Formats: sequence, structure tokens, C-alpha cells
Amino acid sequence: MHKVVWSQLSSEQKSAVLQRSQLVNDEALQIDVNDIIQQVRRNGDSTLFELTKKYDGADITRLKVAASEIATATTLLSQELKQAIDVAFNNINAFHRAQLSQTEVIETSPGIKCELRTEAVQSVGLYIPGGTAPLLSTTLMLAIPAMIAGCERKVLVSPPPINPAILYIADLCGVDEIYQVGGAQAVAALAYGTESIKPVDKIFGPGNRFVTQAKNQIAADNSTTCTIDMPAGPSEVLVIADEQANPSFIASDLLSQAEHGVDSQVILVTTSDRLAFEVDNQIAQYLKQLSRSETAIEALKNSRTVIVNSLKQAVEVSNCYAPEHLIIQTDDASQLVNDIRCAGSVFVGAYSPESAGDYASGTNHVLPTYGYSKSVSSLSLADFQRRFTVQTLNKDGFMNLSDTVIELAIEEQLDAHALAIEVRKQAILQEKT
Repeated sequence: MHKVVWSQLSSEQKSAVLQRSQLVNDEALQIDVNDIIQQVRRNGDSTLFELTKKYDGADITRLKVAASEIATATTLLSQELKQAIDVAFNNINAFHRAQLSQTEVIETSPGIKCELRTEAVQSVGLYIPGGTAPLLSTTLMLAIPAMIAGCERKVLVSPPPINPAILYIADLCGVDEIYQVGGAQAVAALAYGTESIKPVDKIFGPGNRFVTQAKNQIAADNSTTCTIDMPAGPSEVLVIADEQANPSFIASDLLSQAEHGVDSQVILVTTSDRLAFEVDNQIAQYLKQLSRSETAIEALKNSRTVIVNSLKQAVEVSNCYAPEHLIIQTDDASQLVNDIRCAGSVFVGAYSPESAGDYASGTNHVLPTYGYSKSVSSLSLADFQRRFTVQTLNKDGFMNLSDTVIELAIEEQLDAHALAIEVRKQAILQEKT
């Protein structure tokens, strides 16, 4: 990994060191994805069949997965895999079920009752990446909170052939519809609908740069009310480590993100030049063992090791980068968390690898990337819900507030607002005479 000394860099050089890949915002990509979206809007299912054959090499004759195929998938899984899924399911379910909200009722003043209510998003689309690394774990991360929230319609899409474990988990979580289609075309189908797939209210899930670009374009399109979970880009991790950290642990953590894709990015921020050297050596050894070593090698070309003067400076670098995943392997790891301001998910201590959160610790692994963790939260139950307020005023509460509202409305020159209060006020006064 390319090594830099933070204190020796200019402001411009520091920005360059923390720069992400620009592949997601490539102009040619935007044009290509927009073309796919428009094709789906014009031609519906026929475009889905055509592009599935073109991009996935699958000549399918129907989009929807049959109940019999789901039942068969269950028989294809080993007992060991089912047990692993059960453990992950229970932990993720427990963490997200604890996030259920109760209706908040506050009497702001006598006779005025205000409520904050929570209801599920009615229909959700769950995008599950497939290809060479089918993310069955993402099915758990999306379908479990959708189930807990009580979403009436849960639609899953994934490129064919869909991994049997994905079908098994979807059934376990009560997913209502499953379609074998992926890519930007699947996202477009969820947003605008086709003959087979009715549109949804919100789309969730990670994907490649085509999927990410499609989600971004839909989020910016005022012609649809469909929204997305969060802006995202390639996967990334930043590791903060001191001289006591285990280099083999760090190397494996860096590679666990680098193997996601060639545009993934990994960054090591450390106070120890010796540790950086040892991590590089360990990475070279581990690469020989990985089935996706070519992918990891490409990702490492855009990755960095940053040497800092102190752990305080390491935290400053991390907060500036705002990583999707932040791993802290230092003696005072728990204390450093108190200074973290921007991260999608934080892993504290030598035995808290990012892999645990990806699969089974209980937290959600759908996280903001590309620096969006400065303002966007990690996925939670709240993303599958919508909140709205309710207010109820009795006559006494209304009268006590009436003059206040009239005064404010007149100051804003919104006469009808004042009128809506005045006519009621006069009606109440007449009742008393």
C-alpha cells in the first residue's frame, strides 16, 4: 500500500490522499444508466428479459420466482449453513426489534395534545447483489427490519441465478415477492414498475456502480415518489492502529474490504512505521490464499497507509475521511470512540473485526459510503418506517393559543392563517354569550 506521512503533506495533498474513486460519478456511466432506466420505463418486462440475458448471461422466461423453487432452495442448504443463518437472524432480529418506537404523546400546554406516531413504509424493494459474491447476508440486513417494521409488501430482486440461501432467508423473513433481475434495470423496475413488478415506495440495498447510479438518479427524479435508503459508493474501511496492534489482524481486515470490488478502498492510519511495514508483508502473504486476490490487488492500488504523529491526529484523519467502516485497534480503543464523529459503523478492539458486523453481530451492514457518514446514518429500523405528527386542541387549548397564532400570522402577512383562527375564536365567544 502507498505510504504517506500526514504531517509532511500540504492541505491539497491531504485531500488527494483521502480521495475516493470517481467511477460512481463518471459521466458516461450516468448516460448509460439513464438509457437503461428509460428503456425499462418504455418497454417494461421485455427490457428486463433482454438486459438480463445481456449482462447476466441468463435467458430467463419469467421474472417471478415460484413458491416451489423457494421450497426446493431449503433442501439445498447444509444443516451447518442453516444454523449459521439462524444465529445471524437471531442477533440481527434482537438488535433491530429493540429499535421499535412507541407513540409519543405530549401535552405541550393545557388543552393541546401533540403526538409523534410511527408507521411502516407500505412497500419496499430489497436489492440483493448477486454475481461472483452473492450477498446472502444483505438479505438478512434488509428483510429482517422490513419484517419487524411491518411493511405490507416486501419485494426482493437479485440477478439470476439467485443463490438458494437468499431464497431461504427471504422466505424466513416473510418476503412477499422475489424477482430474478438485477442491475440498474431492476432498480428502475422497482421505482417505475413493469407488467410483472409493481412499483414500491422505497428501495434498499447496496450494489455495483450501475445500481448505485440508478438509485441516485431515481432519488433525484421528481416524477416518482419512490425514495432510496441512502447515497452510496464502493465499499471502504479505515483502520486506526498503534504499535501494539496485531499486523495479521489488520491485514485481514483490510483485505476483507479490498476483495469486495476493484473500486473498494482501504486505509490504514497508524502511529507506527514498523507496524505499517509488517502489515504490508502480511497482506502479501494473505493474498496468496484468497480466491478473489486479483480483485483485492486492484483495490489496493487505490489504497493508502497514513503515518500520523499521535492517535489524536489519527482520529482527525478518520473524521475527515468519514469511512463506511472504522476499525480501532489500539490500547485505548474504547476511549477513542468518544472522539469519533463520522463513521458508518465502528468496530472497537482487536476482536471486533468488520466481518462480524457484516454477518452476525446484530448491527446492520448497509452503511453510508463515500464520506456520506458525515450526515447520513447507518441503516436501522427507522429507515423502514415513517413518522408523522398528530395534534388535538380542545376549546380551552385553542383559545389559550389563538392570540399567539394570530400575532405571528399577521407578522408574516398570511391573513388566511389568522382568519382560520379568528373565525373559530368568534364562534367560541358567541357560544358563551
